[in-house]
Order: sequence, then structure tokens, then C-alpha cells
Amino acid sequence: MAETSLAPLVTIEGLTRRFGGFTAVDAISASVGPGEVFGLIGPNGAGKSTLIKMLITLLPPTAGTAHVAGFDIRREARQVRRHIGYVPQLLSADGSLTAHENMQLSARLYGIAGAEQKRRIAEVLDNMGLTEHAGQLVQHFSGGMIRRLEIAQSLLHRPQVLFLDEPTVGLDPVARETVWKHVLQLRGQHGTAMIISSHNMDEIDQNCDRIAMIDRGRFIATGTPMELKSRLAADASLDDVFIALAKGDAEAATEHGYGDVRQSRRAASEHG
Repeated sequence: MAETSLAPLVTIEGLTRRFGGFTAVDAISASVGPGEVFGLIGPNGAGKSTLIKMLITLLPPTAGTAHVAGFDIRREARQVRRHIGYVPQLLSADGSLTAHENMQLSARLYGIAGAEQKRRIAEVLDNMGLTEHAGQLVQHFSGGMIRRLEIAQSLLHRPQVLFLDEPTVGLDPVARETVWKHVLQLRGQHGTAMIISSHNMDEIDQNCDRIAMIDRGRFIATGTPMELKSRLAADASLDDVFIALAKGDAEAATEHGYGDVRQSRRAASEHG
């Protein structure tokens, strides 16, 4: 487990995002410490992607604020971007380039040049188990290899905080295990804090120090996997917790009319 006595690398204070009359993220507050793996779970359209987009400065908040790696996401967006890594759910590696060429492109974007660029690329490819594949075109890679390459690209500048959106989506169990093995090594090597969004309850249960369940833009439960499961039953799974909490939150919202539901679903599908 991660050390939690150190100052947080991420602090979120009343963070809110509205799209017209729809509130995608509703006054969320939380903190993530160095080396901590913080999982975000919730139904589609619950607000996970919107929250991450605000934290990586791709989307301005409507209200509240957050500090990432010590920098204000509103006033110091450029500094935030310099100190974070981001692995989106959608494919980001260029299949027409080799793994090494993709890494060189990322290094130039991060302003890493010369001997330092060469050293860091070699180091990160080795950490991700991709050294022997560096000269191969990415279009010939397996899904797990592509994901490891994308994570490698996000680590070249040694970010203090790493954001991963569905890091193992579409991967088989062996590939998922390999990706997580390499991701978790970062905690011991660099103390990197991680915020991870996933629908795979097993990997969240096994790999996250703490979890926040988000629904209708709000954190409805936060705690360690064991804490969340113990609220339901001694033998409960995280899937059981997810279903119970989401169902309870949905039932609490049944007073909304057809028009409200239609507007909320449309906005949720557009903004995650």
C-alpha cells in the first residue's frame, strides 16, 4: 500500500462542471497521495471522464478548483501539464511508426533532447518490456504491447501524477496482468500517484489503494476496496458494491420527470 502521510499530489476542492443545465461533476472533493493508486468507478456517463479532463486541464471547471503536483489547474495549467502523464482510452500511438519513433516524437513534445532523450527512451522501453520490439512498426503490435507503449510515452518526462483512462480495455487477462505489473512498478521507482478509471472491478479491487464510486457527478462512496466491500457483506465483491450503490442512487433520483431524464442522458452521453 502507498504511503499516505506525505503531502497529497492531488487535492480536489468542490470541483464542479456544468453543461448548460446539466451538472456532469457536482462539487467533488478528494486527495491522492504520493505513490497512491486511486480508482474511479461508476456507470457510463457518471462523470469520470469529465473529472479527469478537468484535472489534466483539458476542460475548465465551472466552480471549485484542484491542485495537481502542487499547481492550480485554473491558474497554472501549463505547469500542471508538465508534471502529469495521461493515457487516454482511445488509441494514441501511431501505427505507421516504430515504437522507438513514437517515443522520439513524445520526447520532442516534452522537450527532452540529446543524450538525455536517448537514455530515457531506453530506460522506459526496458521498464515496459519493449526493448526488443523498439524497431517494429506499432501496427504489428498486440493490444497489450500498444498499451504498454502508450504508458511508456506518458512516462518519459517522469510525471508526478499519471492519469489512465481504462488502461486495459479490450485486453485479454494475460495482457491485463502484464500492463498492471509494469504500471505498479512505477509506484516503487518514482512514487508516482495514479488516478485510474476502469469498468473492470477485479483489477480495481486488486490494484487500487482507494476507490471512489462516482454516479450522477457525485462521489457516493470512497474507501479502500476492503472498506467498500465490508459495508455490504463479508463475502461481497466489488461488483456487488457497484450494483448496490448505483441502484440505490438511481432509486433516490426517481422523482425526476421524463424531460429531466431525457436531458440528463443526452448530456451524459456527450460529456461522460
